Amino acid sequence: MTPLPLHLQGCQHQTGSALTLVECQNLKTQVPSWSVVNVEAGMGMVLQRIFDFLDFHATMQFVNAVAQIAHTQDHHPDMQVSYNRCCISWSTHSVNGLSMNDFICAAQVDQISLAIEPSNSLNG
Repeated sequence: MTPLPLHLQGCQHQTGSALTLVECQNLKTQVPSWSVVNVEAGMGMVLQRIFDFLDFHATMQFVNAVAQIAHTQDHHPDMQVSYNRCCISWSTHSVNGLSMNDFICAAQVDQISLAIEPSNSLNG
């Protein structure tokens, strides 16, 4: 049986070890616009993507949609928001790195980036 695409899965509480780099690379095939980024020593890796928009209204519409995903999945990203840009970073604190939840949420964000005023997304 083929597993569900990431964007159709739901987050579950994660414990134990973070995903390995090989596991991350395999999952990244479903979210190719995202980058696996090493952060400060001891902080693990994050899954990150920058979205550019034409104006503040489109940016905030996107941010609010991401907030709804985070609330529904009970998994919350770090976000840096400016007038026409939003940088999203997913990680799982309970595993000190990346888990399936990060890739699930990234895939769901990709889906909304296509649906929310797609003409406003410049690099989406």
